[in-house]
Amino acid sequence: MLALEAVRKAYGRVEVLHGIDLEARAGEVVAIAGANGAGKSTLLKILSGAVRRDAGEIRIGGEPAELASPREAQERGIRTVHQELSLVPQLSVTENILLGDLPRTRGLVDWRAAHARAGALLARVGFDGIDPRATVGRLPVARRQMIEIAKALASEPRILILDEPSAVLAGEDLDRLFDLIRSLRADGVLVLYVSHRLDEVMEIADRVTVIKDGRIVTTSVPADTSPDEIVRQMAGRRLAQVFPPRRPQPGRELLAVEGLTREGAFADVTLDVKAGEVVGMFGLVGSGRTEVAECLFGAARATAGEIRVDGKPVDLRTPKQAIAAGLALVTEDRKDTGLVLDMCVRDNAGLATMAKVRRWGLLDRKRQSAMVDEVVDELDIRPRGLDRPVRHLSGGNQQKVVLTKWLLSRPRVLILDEPTRGVDVATRVDLYRMIDGLTRTGLGVLLISSDLTEVLGASDRVLVMHEGRLVANLPSADTDEERLLAHSIGVAA
Repeated sequence: MLALEAVRKAYGRVEVLHGIDLEARAGEVVAIAGANGAGKSTLLKILSGAVRRDAGEIRIGGEPAELASPREAQERGIRTVHQELSLVPQLSVTENILLGDLPRTRGLVDWRAAHARAGALLARVGFDGIDPRATVGRLPVARRQMIEIAKALASEPRILILDEPSAVLAGEDLDRLFDLIRSLRADGVLVLYVSHRLDEVMEIADRVTVIKDGRIVTTSVPADTSPDEIVRQMAGRRLAQVFPPRRPQPGRELLAVEGLTREGAFADVTLDVKAGEVVGMFGLVGSGRTEVAECLFGAARATAGEIRVDGKPVDLRTPKQAIAAGLALVTEDRKDTGLVLDMCVRDNAGLATMAKVRRWGLLDRKRQSAMVDEVVDELDIRPRGLDRPVRHLSGGNQQKVVLTKWLLSRPRVLILDEPTRGVDVATRVDLYRMIDGLTRTGLGVLLISSDLTEVLGASDRVLVMHEGRLVANLPSADTDEERLLAHSIGVAA
């Protein structure tokens, strides 16, 4: 179905793909694994027609293909679901799924037929409960992910490229995605599956191709390899331990929440975070975990309850007030709410601390650069260069820029909402070690994650949300994934 021979691509004088050779068959799931910056994104852009290759040949169904534009790629039967969703938030689910192909009768849109077709496509991806008339911007990010996939299926592709499709999915949602992939495989569709979650790769893929530094390193069958071996091939080293050993000795109470309620989102949430502690928060999509974080950071107003920082009650009406109180929030969608993509590393990293580097009302660029450069070096953001637009960085390095921004604000409590979404395994290890190091300096961390392994491995205790309520507070060392899931779906004894 797909063959690449000696495909090369350079940006300026820097070659990022050094002769890619790849073959994949109809009715096959091929996973592509690689660290951030390995060349995966460039390869996907070439296949989707967004970027033209400099050399090499591409064949689809045995026939040469130029893929000079996204339209040509789609005409060849290739559809791509990118990690950054391309939906129009102001439009309905139906309008997004059938954008550019709405059914018409006598020149007018046949809305009954349109909604019926959109509903059928949603049922195909296992989400027939979504109202096709709903406005996309009001739906949770996991629902939007499945709408994006339904949109890709509308044209009945021969090749479906999924770039980190499970980054915002968990539990039943992830099971539905895998059921869909298996049905596509049975229908003869080639699925290229890109993910940093190696347990998923081992479960769903027929073959795993590892790319490193713009070259294919190896292709293997999951039964003949292991996650540790894949990581070694990706990073050039084995990861003896993903999560640093935690020996928590919690200090004073930094953050306390009592009876916090936001009508329609969550109710009666009581929690605390102490100095030197990592508190995990797990819950399925729609459980209210992100909404709690937004209220703690002043991005949304609670309708009841109390928040205390360092023992003092605070009324957080805006993020500015939250920052002043010593709170910081790394949001789950870094490209939408964490970064200004066309701004450089320096300007993004300095967004939350401009007041500290002002002189006579103007930014002191020299002082700002010195302050940012210190943390950038510490987090090893690559490629180097404070003037580089963050749009050109890999997902893991973009996330490090977001963390730099908040670390410069010297917070007492750091709230992390899905901090490793779209981040490769090697970079995850760096982030976990950074979190551990921060708590050893007395910082408190609230880690919100849909990754069961992560929330158990990186935290000292785990709070579980179910349908807007906090239903469990469990020591990480004394629980397991099965117990967390049982609480999250409301069936725990």
